This record gives sequence, structure tokens and C-alpha cells, in this order.
Amino acid sequence: MIAFLFNLLLAIAWVAVTGSASLHNLVLGFLLAALSLAIIREPFGGKGYLRRASLVFSLALLFLKELSLSAWRVTLTILSPDMKLKPGIFAFPLTVTSDFEITLLANLITLTPGTLSVDVSTDRCTLYVHALDCSDPETAKRDIANGFERKIMEAFR
Repeated sequence: MIAFLFNLLLAIAWVAVTGSASLHNLVLGFLLAALSLAIIREPFGGKGYLRRASLVFSLALLFLKELSLSAWRVTLTILSPDMKLKPGIFAFPLTVTSDFEITLLANLITLTPGTLSVDVSTDRCTLYVHALDCSDPETAKRDIANGFERKIMEAFR
């Protein structure tokens, strides 16, 4: 967040120095500032600002993909005449540790049709998830771990 604010400050400084307060010049200043921050920050061992932004963007794309796929599956399930459902709750062992990461994971699961985060254990090691079709909970756990949880850890650690 600090890198973003610093990037914005450098972009505003670019607009002030060039004397052209147009949207195009502000965008150019923002891009130049992001590139400058990437060049300066990488040698000092920090996770690059552009790299983190691309990882967050990748997480957003994964969410949109999962959202559309699960919405399609739920639609097909509801429209089928013999709705073969096996709803249930399964315990998902958490690898993420911070409150932010757990909350983000729980919200991404809840916003995906057909699943709902129910609770987090008191030791913050297990997330309980309700699924519309819980016929294979191990596959659901693996999908969450290899999808949302992995992308969250890549983006925010």
C-alpha cells in the first residue's frame, strides 16, 4: 500500500514538473514511477511492486474464472430434472496464517456459488466449508489449496 501511495506521489510530481495536467500525462507518470520503483526496490531484496500487483491481478483472474465455472455448474445442477445433490460440510486445513489471508480466503470461497465458509476453528488452523455438492471433499480441498490458497500466499507473502 505504501508503494502504491509513493507511486501516486511520484506520478503527481511528474505532472507538476512537466506542467501538463492531462490524464494521459498522469498515466505516463504513474507508469514511469512504477518502473522506477521496480528498478530501485529489487536490488534491496523487497518484493517488487509490479510483481506483487501482477500476483494480485492473477488472484483476481482466478477468482473470476472460478466464479464463472461454479456459477455454470450450479446452473446446470439446478436445471437438471433429477438434482443429484450431496450437500455437506468439510474441514479445510489452513496453510495461510494471518487474519487478512484467512478472511480473504473465506470470502473468496463464500463468493463462489455452491460454497460457503461457515466457521474458522479457534486455533485458526481449520476452515469449515459448506458445499452444495460434497460427494468428494478431498477434491474440493485440493482445489482450494491449489487455487485460492496458493495464489493468496504468492501475492501476500
